[in-house]
Amino acid sequence: MADQKPLTKTQLLTELSERTGLTKKDVSDVLEHLEALIQDQLGKKGPGQITIPGLMKIAVKIRKKQPAKKGINPRTGEEIMIAAKPQRKVVKVTALKKLKEMV
Repeated sequence: MADQKPLTKTQLLTELSERTGLTKKDVSDVLEHLEALIQDQLGKKGPGQITIPGLMKIAVKIRKKQPAKKGINPRTGEEIMIAAKPQRKVVKVTALKKLKEMV
């Protein structure tokens, strides 16, 4: 992780193409279908969770609503009201054991 930059989409497609022997177009199609599958699984009609074996689990969680509360501005010391937040959906990604061992 020294001075290396993350792969761009083009570099990722090229790298996967070289490693698998597939064309860049085929690799691009696989990634597009994976995106659609994730969208279906996490969407309203799906189970709200998908596991990519050996890498990660992606799940939709419901975050509870937060009531308005008093707070203190750390810069001025002035008391302020922090606005309430409604209940909302958030996406959680959990790294699986194999991915954790890679790092």
